[in-house]
Amino acid sequence: MAVNQLNDIIQRWRVTPEKDLRQEDYELFLNAGSTCIAQGDSAQLLDFIKEEKNETIVRSMGSGLLAPLVTELLKKEKNPVHCHSIVEHLVQTCDAKEVLEILLEKVDDAHPDLIADTITLLVKPLQTVLLRMGDTKAPSVGLALNALQKQVSKLPVPCSRKQEQEDKYGLCRCCTALVNFVQPFVQEMKTQDSQAAQDARLRTELLKFCMESLREPLLHAQLDREVDTPRNSPLWNFATEILAILPAIQEPLPKLLFYHPLRGREDTISAEGDTGHPNESRACLAYLVFVQLIAMEIFPAVFSPLFVLQCNMEYVNLLLSRKDESWILKGLDLYVKSLERVMDNSLPVELLDLKSFYSVPQNLIELMTECPIQHLRIKGLVVFQLFVEKLEEEAKHKFFRCIFKTSNHAGVQSIILKNIKNQVEFSTKSGKEDDWFVGTRLISLLRETVCIPDGADTDLLHCMDRVMESLNLLRYLLIREKKKPNGVWPELCSITESYIKMLRVCLSMSKSYYAAELKALREGEKVKAKELKQAKSNKSFRNIKVKNEKLSSMSPEVQHQVLQCALVTFDLMESLVVRIEEITEKEVKHEQ
Repeated sequence: MAVNQLNDIIQRWRVTPEKDLRQEDYELFLNAGSTCIAQGDSAQLLDFIKEEKNETIVRSMGSGLLAPLVTELLKKEKNPVHCHSIVEHLVQTCDAKEVLEILLEKVDDAHPDLIADTITLLVKPLQTVLLRMGDTKAPSVGLALNALQKQVSKLPVPCSRKQEQEDKYGLCRCCTALVNFVQPFVQEMKTQDSQAAQDARLRTELLKFCMESLREPLLHAQLDREVDTPRNSPLWNFATEILAILPAIQEPLPKLLFYHPLRGREDTISAEGDTGHPNESRACLAYLVFVQLIAMEIFPAVFSPLFVLQCNMEYVNLLLSRKDESWILKGLDLYVKSLERVMDNSLPVELLDLKSFYSVPQNLIELMTECPIQHLRIKGLVVFQLFVEKLEEEAKHKFFRCIFKTSNHAGVQSIILKNIKNQVEFSTKSGKEDDWFVGTRLISLLRETVCIPDGADTDLLHCMDRVMESLNLLRYLLIREKKKPNGVWPELCSITESYIKMLRVCLSMSKSYYAAELKALREGEKVKAKELKQAKSNKSFRNIKVKNEKLSSMSPEVQHQVLQCALVTFDLMESLVVRIEEITEKEVKHEQ
């Protein structure tokens, strides 16, 4: 048996001083021990290494058996009890630095299909050997955490409750194992003098672990709060534990979220050796605190809602600027909760001059107009409207002007026009004479927003949302202003006349053109229609866009429907034009 062979080898070594042992001796011991493990003699090997007379040799050479033991345990083919016991004995007996180096090498070399098994197997031995190092362990704790998190980051993050419960790739198991791994070190920080240099280094390593965990995997995880979430969600529990560690290591949440640019170099996360992503981590931290309310019970209540909103803008902007759905959803939710904390419409105009604050609605606009995922577009619109409603009157006035200057999207412009109408109606009811949506200020805003964007060349089908809202706004204002003895009726009529005049030109051209296209589709054969499309000039409907899609890319049946809908829309526009003209003509005759 290999055990007998190993015993014979050691019998000869007992008469040889340890300093005289050669590399060949170590290799001989390792080969014999590995053979014992491979042949299933782990019970006899355990008895052998526990013999007191073999203690010196095992302490000197036993760490070399850790690698084959881990390999054998990962196979899961035989009873692992004795192998586990051998690993535990060697970790407690052999040189700590050698053991740590071997275990970290096994973590780094973990097979992609065995990452979770490797981590859950090795966290306990790693914890044991680190605790043996006493006051010198802080750098080694950092090395271990970095190696473990590097492998965990390779595991797919569950995107549903069902996937989380199944835990096919073992991410949830790893998160639980990591929390258990750091607990002794966190407890040590609670009980020792945190001002000591060694404690400060350990605190830094634990802080880096928490911040990296916030980014990977928590920033990618689904963490919606539900009644049964704390009991059934390992990822929720992991998030809760991470946020509990931060105050335990004397790292207040407000300091991380609000004051990190003011901290000294010795107190920053970006200290030497940091490989984290602090801004992304803080964004996730803000989401967990203000959206999911984790650790909210220990969060100070002294910060004003407006201050919290301003501070969170950096994180919202970061989350919305990415293409990952989980990031976008967290950014939207964080923005909503931050806005809702501001109970009334009190966001002053000065905030629009802050780059991070103003970038958020710009990102929302991009989300509403370009995101291929429908539910994100819809949610983006809801959040955008909430932001508008939170602005004070002057801020709304300035913001509406800016949007028309920076966005050429008809849908976005129609939303702004609808908000102008709503704000005018609100201002009328409030009766304020110095409001930003009455009198000359309103007229100034209308001159910039109620216009035909490209004159006679405007594609009415493409910008029909904007045109319809413009007509509805003019109709509402004309009816409202004609009842006022000293209003802005003359200026409003001038804007209306100019707008209607150009719109009638566009309507006439568009109706004729689309009617001709529809006739060609109805009467022509498919081949003839294809030749006709190829021969058309630059004004061919090949350049017409409907909801960002070229008409020429649609099937003939869909083209037919689009053209018919366009003609119906033009008729509706024309009916509104007629109604507006009736209002103005009636009032003019009344004045005469």
